[in-house]
Amino acid sequence: MTHAQAPTFAMSATAATLTSPATPAATVDKPPTRRFDVAIVGAGPVGTTLALMLAQRAPQLRIALVDGRGAQAGYDDPRTLALSHGSREILARAGAWPHSGSGLDSTPIQHIHVSQARRFGSTEIDYLDHHVPALGYVVRYGALMRALDAAMSRVPARIEHAPSSLDAASSQDAPGLHHFRPVRAIALRQDSQQVTITLCTTLDDQAHTLHATLVVNAEGGLFESQTARPRARDYGQTALVGFVTCERPRIGWAWERFTPDGPLALLPQENGYALVWCCSHAEAKRRREMDDASFLAELHAAFGDRMGRFTSVAARAGFPLGMNALGQVVDGRVAAIGNAAQTLHPVAGQGLNLGLRDAFDLCDTLVRDARASTSPHGVPGPAALTAFARRRRADRGLTIRITDLLPRVFGIDAAPVALLRGMALASLDLLPPVKTAFARQMMFGQRG
Repeated sequence: MTHAQAPTFAMSATAATLTSPATPAATVDKPPTRRFDVAIVGAGPVGTTLALMLAQRAPQLRIALVDGRGAQAGYDDPRTLALSHGSREILARAGAWPHSGSGLDSTPIQHIHVSQARRFGSTEIDYLDHHVPALGYVVRYGALMRALDAAMSRVPARIEHAPSSLDAASSQDAPGLHHFRPVRAIALRQDSQQVTITLCTTLDDQAHTLHATLVVNAEGGLFESQTARPRARDYGQTALVGFVTCERPRIGWAWERFTPDGPLALLPQENGYALVWCCSHAEAKRRREMDDASFLAELHAAFGDRMGRFTSVAARAGFPLGMNALGQVVDGRVAAIGNAAQTLHPVAGQGLNLGLRDAFDLCDTLVRDARASTSPHGVPGPAALTAFARRRRADRGLTIRITDLLPRVFGIDAAPVALLRGMALASLDLLPPVKTAFARQMMFGQRG
């Protein structure tokens, strides 16, 4: 699933503007300008994870986290997320998923079954073959945001409701994490020395300003709200999501079934399954409006009898699907990560996982550059962003190609193509190294 809807930057060499309506600059005296080493715009899972890791690994940095939503909005978000084992490791490093104790409330995925409906060919991926406690985990968006906010309370951080707080002049040089909430970034402009971010709050009518050496855009939004990027594809589909229960649930099993309509995924969650059913917009609308019994019967016909009848459905909703990716994730002093850099089809559940790998690699690159910096306080510069883009190229490129190709190839219903697909799925069990490489790509990505 993708992140919460939010405005996005349109990046350029000299300036960038948010697509949300701008707030005119105030005509009264301007409050003191705040200055930071790194400003992160967007406090969803990806942006917050980056802020936490930076605050832990580079405590000398002045970090601004610009959060357009209040905490409760994130906690109340009903969406379900599929996190890979590699993403759990990243969240553990950020302090949001401790290795000891129960950690984040989640349901483990220990087995994944991939098949095509009414056609030959299937394969299974088992966690024991890859020496991990689970291939992935299913969590609620709100639970993840609560865990990230709890981790925030354990690092040197201060929550501020406006950049023009009374002690701004004395605190602007203080190292650590400054969390502005709820504050929206409405525009930015960069020059050879810094990036200037224009902000507005719900508390006053003024436009406020931050200066930062580097800016990270983690405010991606959903496909339907984004402006077109250099690499874009509208799949003409809606992801119909919901929560279902069945007669014979199989603990720890996730299912990816390719149907003529599109991919159908069932992810184990609590006492049932999170459903992601990709189909045409018209079919999604029809299925959303069906009564429960008819919907469950149609789902059973598409999925099969592996877990018996489906017995209940709740929280049906739909999200238009598309791929929308930047050609370059870095422009001067500005970098884009997560949905701000690429929005993917939900097949294989790679969107958030790729974004968390973006955050991890960017943090690591910034910290390395800061340690090698000749500046008095060890501040990373634009060269770190260039190194980050180079480091992310292989993983990002391969993941985008896989998630773009799979729904299109499996959407061809011609018998010869279906036979070739079935042979490819079956061959994974005959070629363990290929199967292992695919599974590790889904769990950890490509290391650059």
